[in-house]
Amino acid sequence: MHVLILGAAAGGGFPQWNCHCPNCKGLREGKIKAKSRTQSSIAVSSDGNNWVLINASPDLREQINSHPQLWPDAHVSRGTRISAIVLTDSQIDHTTGLLTLREGLPLPVYCTDVVAEDLTTSFPLFTVLKHWHGGLQQHSINTDYHQRFVPKGAEGLTFQPVVLESNAPPYSTYRDNIVPGNNIGLKITDDTTGNVLFYAPGCMQANDTVKQVMRESHCVLFDGTLWANEEMIDHGFSNKLGTDMGHMPVNGKGGAIALLNEFNVKRKVLIHINNTNRVLDEDSSAYHSLCEQGIELAYDGMEIEV
Repeated sequence: MHVLILGAAAGGGFPQWNCHCPNCKGLREGKIKAKSRTQSSIAVSSDGNNWVLINASPDLREQINSHPQLWPDAHVSRGTRISAIVLTDSQIDHTTGLLTLREGLPLPVYCTDVVAEDLTTSFPLFTVLKHWHGGLQQHSINTDYHQRFVPKGAEGLTFQPVVLESNAPPYSTYRDNIVPGNNIGLKITDDTTGNVLFYAPGCMQANDTVKQVMRESHCVLFDGTLWANEEMIDHGFSNKLGTDMGHMPVNGKGGAIALLNEFNVKRKVLIHINNTNRVLDEDSSAYHSLCEQGIELAYDGMEIEV
């Protein structure tokens, strides 16, 4: 299984356009050792030619142009190697890239019914895009972990939904009123090797299924949004804890590091990194602590073979 990290940052990217926190300021001024990152999105493939896009970032045009694996075949005047899109939630930073794909419609989009509801009503991207040629071909993802599916072009890979405890977007009628399907992770199994990728860019608390999938995984791409639960409050950017927004802190008791260290996973990678997270500074003690524990930090252009 081939995995491309198209974007590794949380909403707003890094540096965020209006943010002058120590990380964003330091990166702009060249005073910290850090990599810029676009907003969270990955692509997976069983053959290196047909790719399933998982989450469609607002930075998708830039991401596609930066990855030759996704460019049209040389012998066509227009085309795409993206065969399908899977959405894990209805967050703005995971869905607005669909607008960038309008010239390439129709394309199959897989999501839960709750996400489809959000994207048809409160944030009607699906309603808008139906007016382009062929529109979106929406396919429902069941929230039952045992209901496997194979997106178009992903033959050789089997997908399973993993319901996550997180939160719905601020615009959603389900904000702070979570139902199964607002957020899912994906267990992706290579049918030939049996190797497993677990992708969970937003997770507030690990339920039994999450732990089961981690136990079976060869690579985990897990929510690394905030280093500390109070991070946004401490910076004066919000009055909400990370867990209020649906994200498990990286550090501390009950954090992502502690969770990942429970399991013997070959590759443990944090993704969906917020611009305020101290691990972005590669000279920081937080970054070095992560590395010492065998946990990687995703970056744009990172390639993983599972």
